[in-house]
Amino acid sequence: MAEPGVRNGEKVVSWGRLAGVGQVVSSENLEADSQGAALSRGLGRSYGDSSLPARPGDKIVQTPLSDRILAFDPVSGLLRAEAGFSLVELNRLFLRRGWFPPVTPGTKFVTLGGMVASDVHGKNHHRSGCFGAHVTWMKLRTADDRIVTCSPHVNTDLFDATVGGMGLTGHILEVEFRMERIPSPWIWMESRRVPDIDAYIRGLKDAGPHWPMTMGWIDCVSRGKKLGRGILMAGRWATPEEAPRDPPAEKRKLRLPFDLPSFAINPLTVRAFNELYYRRHPRKVRTGIVHPDSFFYPLDAIHDWNRGYGRRGFTQYQCVLPDEAGLEAPRLFLELLTRLGGASPLCVIKDCGAEGRGLLSFPLPGTSIAVDLPIRDNTQAVVDALNAFVIDKGGRIYLTKDGFTRPEHFRAMEPRLPAFEAVRKAWDPEGRLKSAQSVRMFGA
Repeated sequence: MAEPGVRNGEKVVSWGRLAGVGQVVSSENLEADSQGAALSRGLGRSYGDSSLPARPGDKIVQTPLSDRILAFDPVSGLLRAEAGFSLVELNRLFLRRGWFPPVTPGTKFVTLGGMVASDVHGKNHHRSGCFGAHVTWMKLRTADDRIVTCSPHVNTDLFDATVGGMGLTGHILEVEFRMERIPSPWIWMESRRVPDIDAYIRGLKDAGPHWPMTMGWIDCVSRGKKLGRGILMAGRWATPEEAPRDPPAEKRKLRLPFDLPSFAINPLTVRAFNELYYRRHPRKVRTGIVHPDSFFYPLDAIHDWNRGYGRRGFTQYQCVLPDEAGLEAPRLFLELLTRLGGASPLCVIKDCGAEGRGLLSFPLPGTSIAVDLPIRDNTQAVVDALNAFVIDKGGRIYLTKDGFTRPEHFRAMEPRLPAFEAVRKAWDPEGRLKSAQSVRMFGA
């Protein structure tokens, strides 16, 4: 009989619906559970295989039950919590009290440990960088089962490799970071239609100096003069004078109760959806106060929205094309994507700022494009072709979203990989910490 909290042979599934089998351990005592484990796993929102076991017998420790706040200083904004503490709970407790995390990804169903391991970025990356830039201290269990701390000043090699290191340098037990004071719990947003991808890139670059948060949606199936048309959004925290009197109430969530058939998302349905979504926005600029959930986490409005891609699931291809590649690089990328048949209702574009200190952190100065790709027989070929383009332009892909990149492609696009591998080897010479992604991508 298995011990309480231990489930042998349990199937674990990624957000993109890749699956693996492991010995899953879960309790409120993450420090004890992590002993001898091969990988930690939060709320399972990474799209690819980074949170899946490398082998069926590997011990995977699930962190969400270790979710206690350990300290908060209302003067400095420093917050220390266990790695399983979720962003959704953080926002519930702190938003109406005038605090918000300095960086948030596009879903709030993630843990602090996951935010560090992915070094998540948000709509304010051009101003605030990644989440790791605001982390001041971490406690980890390393591969040899020691409990160690690291920070930008202590064990800096371990800190730099853990930020964005996909959980391969140690089990993250506790995280300390600095929260941001906000003037109100509401967002002032401005949005407008953009006719094509060239205008989009100019719009992002023009908006960056004036707005702390920018991003947009692209119609990735239109061609010709309409290629890359979309809706550009910019936002900032509303002032107390602009904000409604009452704090934002939690919005009711919908649920997708079953898997849609795999043929539901096809070029015709995507084209129709994109046309409606684009036309739904008025021609004139729209401004006003919006709920922070609508601004930061629009997809969270539907639980299990990943079921819309059917049982085969999907992958999200996210790359960043550096500024040095020229303003035409995003247009060439979209032209290639449409030629490859990469039809998707979800295509998001963002402006990225300076590269962070994490050795495998994703962003670099340039333009990030993320597009959902339903899993089909040609998915590997599509990813290969997109990766060849990104390598040629000097860009890179986001490991948290990836499930298909070949190791030679990642090595070609990531000059920092040898430095990361050296730190990983120094702290884990026997290669005890691993995931399905690390074995696929790095060989161990």
